[in-house]
Amino acid sequence: MSENAKKDYLCEAVPPFTIATAMEEASRCLLCLDAPCSQDCPAGTNPGDFIRAIRFRNFKGAAEIIRTNNVLGGICARVCPYEVLCEEACSRTGIDKPIQIGRLQRFATDYEKASGFEPLEKVEATKEKVAMIGSGPASLTCGAELAQKGYAVTIFEEKAIPGGVLSYGVVPARLPQYIVDEEIELVKSLGVDIVCNTKIGKDKSIEDLKNDGYKAFFIGAGIQAPKMLNIPGTDLDGVTNAVEYLGSAKPSNGKIEPGSKVVVIGGGDVAMDCATTSRQIGSEKTMILYRRTREEAPAHKIEMSYVEELGVHMHYGFTPEEIVGKDGKVVAIKGKGFRDDSMIQLECDKVIFAIGQQPDDSVKSIADIKFSPKNTIVADEEEDCKTDVPYIFAGGDIVNGGKTVVQAVAVGKTAAESIEAYLSKEAK
Repeated sequence: MSENAKKDYLCEAVPPFTIATAMEEASRCLLCLDAPCSQDCPAGTNPGDFIRAIRFRNFKGAAEIIRTNNVLGGICARVCPYEVLCEEACSRTGIDKPIQIGRLQRFATDYEKASGFEPLEKVEATKEKVAMIGSGPASLTCGAELAQKGYAVTIFEEKAIPGGVLSYGVVPARLPQYIVDEEIELVKSLGVDIVCNTKIGKDKSIEDLKNDGYKAFFIGAGIQAPKMLNIPGTDLDGVTNAVEYLGSAKPSNGKIEPGSKVVVIGGGDVAMDCATTSRQIGSEKTMILYRRTREEAPAHKIEMSYVEELGVHMHYGFTPEEIVGKDGKVVAIKGKGFRDDSMIQLECDKVIFAIGQQPDDSVKSIADIKFSPKNTIVADEEEDCKTDVPYIFAGGDIVNGGKTVVQAVAVGKTAAESIEAYLSKEAK
């Protein structure tokens, strides 16, 4: 993490490549015939091809390779867990270290924007109307793919700002909002309309949209209900959750009450994002309480490195037992050893639960389709994203319970193919 990012909430953690450093990094590529890095991208992007293009100074060609495959290429360059995907498969690892594929993808997409290059062209909408419900990465991708096939696409978003988790849940250190805004504008430039402040199931129904001429629907709504622990003290002033905390911090550019001593509960990427935010916006001390070991934490290595560089205190092997209060406010949290009877007590004035999210009951109001006992939509997103209603498709967190952005992109592409197949069949 750069020194600027340690002090500035809005600064990206990793500085960009220059033309010289990008070409130098690309020159390390072994130009493998089978390119194992290209076999491990869920979205189907071919790193071998765009790295070769950068190596020979064809920056626009590199951008085109990325963008024609992934409309959210600049976003994925920043948030994709490439260290366990394409970079882990890189043949160069056997010599010294893998090619920094994520940073090269970022360089190419940044160059595209800086140079004014537009590799994607708008296609006239001459086919059926299709509605996306939710504006996260799966819906944005599905909508862009269909628009490029000539469909009239509208995305309906219940919040004031589109982007879903991209706009409300990923810290600027990893993903600045201006990048999200730029890529959403790209999607819109392809002919996709985005209607905000409209909750399907409340403000409008699927039937309303059918009456408006929509012939197919993709549900890509996220999961925004936070998981909490049933322990004493969760109702105290100063207790919050990752959805509320990150969802308040990013739209306000970090202008929220930081807390003096903050405890984050959890060991995933979202917990690390909460801890990073806490330190960047000015907490005196930030601590993470996680029930297992560092090695068992699901957070990716780069996220762990950020919080450690920021001086976050890590307390592994403890499960929260009680949040202690005084005069209705948090003053401490008690934890018990996960594998023994040891105890810990941490003084704090803010506790953030970051132990996962789940769909809330309101999701069932979207459509009369089959749901699982966990309130997720039943659909085979790896195959075709079909629900039990022929004209309704679904994918992303609302189906799988929460995965990565690049997996959501892959799902959006699958859904677009399936919707096109359905509408083509119906038109015959």
